[in-house]
Amino acid sequence: MSGRTILITGANGFLGAHLAKALTARGDAVRAMVRAGSDAGALDGSGATVVRGDVTEPGSLPALLEGVSTVFHLAGIRRASTRADFMRVNAEGTRHVAEAMVQARAKRLVFVGSLAASGPSLGGVPRVESDAFNPQEWYGESKAEGERLAFTFDGRLEVTSCRPSRIVGPGDHENLTFFKLVKKGFILRIGGAERRLSFVDVDDVDDQLLLQADRPEAVGEAFFASSDETSTVEELMRLVASALHRSPRTLTVPPWLLSLVGAVADLISNTTGRKLPVNRKLARQLLAPGWTCSIDKAKRRLGYLPKRSVAESIARSAESYVRLGWL
Repeated sequence: MSGRTILITGANGFLGAHLAKALTARGDAVRAMVRAGSDAGALDGSGATVVRGDVTEPGSLPALLEGVSTVFHLAGIRRASTRADFMRVNAEGTRHVAEAMVQARAKRLVFVGSLAASGPSLGGVPRVESDAFNPQEWYGESKAEGERLAFTFDGRLEVTSCRPSRIVGPGDHENLTFFKLVKKGFILRIGGAERRLSFVDVDDVDDQLLLQADRPEAVGEAFFASSDETSTVEELMRLVASALHRSPRTLTVPPWLLSLVGAVADLISNTTGRKLPVNRKLARQLLAPGWTCSIDKAKRRLGYLPKRSVAESIARSAESYVRLGWL
């Protein structure tokens, strides 16, 4: 289906900007919701219409939803100093969007959650959608609550949830630290047992989101979005080294040292207001037993197939970082 009027919340983020381009390319009219004062530069050339609104301000939403059939709800925060801040934006913000959709008679809500809501995989067993939520920090807890709230509107809205694993691709900031370390000549090997991670290309997430917006089988269901591949941090950084044509040396980092660096970085960030690329949250994620998920359900019910390998995604990311002057 195409030719609909669609609203994307949090549209100026990495995933949102890519999604806006994918939707306009197939003929949808896209309203890209961005908070007042936030940079909307990522949407330049997307063909989307930038509109201003805030999921924490319910009064800003109804006018943006007039004539909208589908909402992709991406707006949220990944960093905050308190649990209450996470819940106010990621959970209650979802409630506000769903309530405004009901009022505007919009049809389908595609909630974009996170593997972080499900929690780490244990014993080498990938997470599946039927597993109970087991978030390990406030961000994951707030995304779990946001998804729970979204599904309370089932019956009034067609609700579906997408839970991406760690997203990579052109213009991504979240994984830039790994590229910068490789450029400086280092690959990290985290001490202890092997910890495997699921990754997914941003365009593969877009493909799945479009399926979840269109397919009747998606309604009332949650789906992981990921590649079939898994990788360790060391393996990922070796792919980065290949993409950057570097020959870095390997540093083995003890778990205690990574935890200490994360704690010190958080102290600096909280004291100075400067957001550092390393933090306690990232350290905890990297030290978890694993972050892997199965995409069998999305394949079976939606016909989803990831098209991009992790190596291809890393190469595309590296090319974009060089082009943007980030490396």
